[in-house]
Order: sequence, then C-alpha cells, then structure tokens
Amino acid sequence: MLDMAILGILHEAPMHGYELRKQLALKIGAMRAAISYGSLYPTLRRLQASGWITEAGESLPDDELVPPLTSRRGRVVYKITAEGKERFEELLAQTGPESYDDPGFGVHFAFFARTDTEIRLRILEGRRRKVEERREGLRDVLARAAERVDAYTLELQRHGLDAAEREVRWLEELIANERSGRPPAQRAYQPGDPGTETSAAQPGHEDDPPGQTPRRQ
Repeated sequence: MLDMAILGILHEAPMHGYELRKQLALKIGAMRAAISYGSLYPTLRRLQASGWITEAGESLPDDELVPPLTSRRGRVVYKITAEGKERFEELLAQTGPESYDDPGFGVHFAFFARTDTEIRLRILEGRRRKVEERREGLRDVLARAAERVDAYTLELQRHGLDAAEREVRWLEELIANERSGRPPAQRAYQPGDPGTETSAAQPGHEDDPPGQTPRRQ
C-alpha cells in the first residue's frame, strides 16, 4: 500500500523525500507511524528500479524545513513516470480483501477522488462487511465474557464496539451518497462523528503529547 500512496502523491507533483514523507503523513495519517526514512527510501529505490518513478534533479533545502540531524545538501527530487501512472491506475482499480483492511482502506480512500464510482462502491461495501464482522465479534465477546473479565477490559471491548458501530453508520452514509451520485457532505468536524474514530479517518499527530486528543490535520 505504500507503493500506491507514493505513486499517488507523486502523480500530483514531483517532490523530494522529506516533503514526500510529510505529504504521506497528511494524506494517509493513520499509517504514518510505519512511515520512516528507513522504510520510505528503500521503497523509493524499488519503485525506481521498477521504472515507476525517476529522479528529476535536486532541490536546495530550506533550513526551516530540514529536520534535525539531516544533511543540508541538495535533496533528490522524485517524479512519476508514464509507466508509474499506469501502475497507479492499476492499483486504484484493485478491490480485493487487502483494500478492506485498515491500512489498505485508508490508502484507497485517500485517493477516492481519482477512483471510478463502481470501484469506490465495491471498496466501501467490502469495508462495511469487514467492520460488520468485527462488530458482531465484539458483541459476541461482550455477551460471553461480560462476567469473566475485569471492568477495564470490558470497557475497552465496549469502546471497540462503539467505534465499529459508528464506522458502519458512516460507511452506510457514504454508500448511499455514491449510489445517488452525491459526493460526501462538506461539514465541520464534530467530536464523535461517525467514522472519525476509525484508523482511516482519525489519524493522530506525532507531536501530540500522551493523553491529548489528536489534532486534526
């Protein structure tokens, strides 16, 4: 899924690795904990070897943008190739089970504006089935284990069930919009909105101190 995210972002504009990492965090925030320089640059090299991206030269770093302990020499700028654009379109059209899981759904959803309606519907319906299965499993656990677990474990299970129920409602709204040809409604963020506690819809922020509510991007 990192391949798809990188190709999708470079489809919008060429950029160097540090800016690309920032855009990945903004675009697919829920996955960003797994996006480090140690995983990003090997992926970039592999995409280059496949002919899907290429180097477009170097950019001079802005001192304010250079992270600590990072060299201030010119940084390599990457751009997507024609073959990379074709590969990105292929990835957009994939609707297998991996596109319903948390990381896969988050990446696909981030590029829904570039995805055909039929594909969006398949992914949304598959994700709904996935979350409904999770919801029913949590209901079963609560029904069978309510008297055998401590209050904190029980509360954690209830929290998971609440989040699953909210996400199902959110997905059903999105599916109804897709079937009627309407885009998602533009609305101000409100705590507790359906879908905002899913991994795909409520990323944290790496600078948030423990115990604080994550800031919206």
